[in-house]
Amino acid sequence: MPILKLKPACKDYLWGGDRLRTDFGVESDLHPLAEAWVLSCHPDGPSTIVGGPYDGKTLADYIQTEGKAVLGDDCAPFAEFPVLTKLIDAKNNLSIQVHPSDEYALEHEHQYGKTEMWYIVDCEPGAFLYYGFQHEITEEEFERRIQDNTLTEVLNAAPVHKGDVFFIPSGTLHAICKGIVIAEIQQSSNVTYRVYDYGRVGADGKPRALHIQQALAVTKLTPPEKLDFGKHLGQCKYFTVDLHKGDFAENADSRSFVSLLFVDGEGTVAVNDEKMQVKKGESLFIPACTGEILVTGTLTTLVTRV
Repeated sequence: MPILKLKPACKDYLWGGDRLRTDFGVESDLHPLAEAWVLSCHPDGPSTIVGGPYDGKTLADYIQTEGKAVLGDDCAPFAEFPVLTKLIDAKNNLSIQVHPSDEYALEHEHQYGKTEMWYIVDCEPGAFLYYGFQHEITEEEFERRIQDNTLTEVLNAAPVHKGDVFFIPSGTLHAICKGIVIAEIQQSSNVTYRVYDYGRVGADGKPRALHIQQALAVTKLTPPEKLDFGKHLGQCKYFTVDLHKGDFAENADSRSFVSLLFVDGEGTVAVNDEKMQVKKGESLFIPACTGEILVTGTLTTLVTRV
């Protein structure tokens, strides 16, 4: 069974919509349906296996049973599964937030920090997101603008279009804004420091917590860096992401597992003697050392490996 189809863990954050269910086929009773964690071993939302001898088991269960060899040699330095991939439907604005580095998060949160990247799957006309600052500011100005609700005046508001990519190193202030569907590939971490939340309240009727002191400690008060990943959409020590449209071949060699997330279309995935029909919104995990993967059809595929 070289092809593992994954069922996502889902989240009903208040800013979510319904497009993951209606447009991407995600099955969930949650309303709103904000996030689908389509590749996850994180305890806050593990994805589970559909079909075969591991049906209903988590991906983490599979790895523990089969051994870390299924992850590949490049995962050996990591104590935990290094990647978490999500589909995110932002019907409304997410909070303005920042994620810490590994060093800060391990010391203060006892888990890893978070570098991530976004692929814009779809968006409404005129949609934008916040991505770093327009220009460098001081810590004093940053704190003052948080307190007097003028922070957005100095943020870099980046227009978005379908197919755009944003790489967000830890420490980069950011926010997905309304009308955007995103595929997010990130470190396996759930540490988020909210800086500004538009005065919203949670399900308990109270304003959602802010983490201003932590944000002051970890935020880079500069415009975003211009990064060049060559042929890749994004790359860091935790993940490498590529994009394919239509037919392609990939190889799950000894170095890494291969994750396939289909953000559009439909088609077939063949590995050795096994074939599986797939469509938009579905996610597959192919263990390391499986060999050649052939993908055919009208699919748009995000391929993630370490």
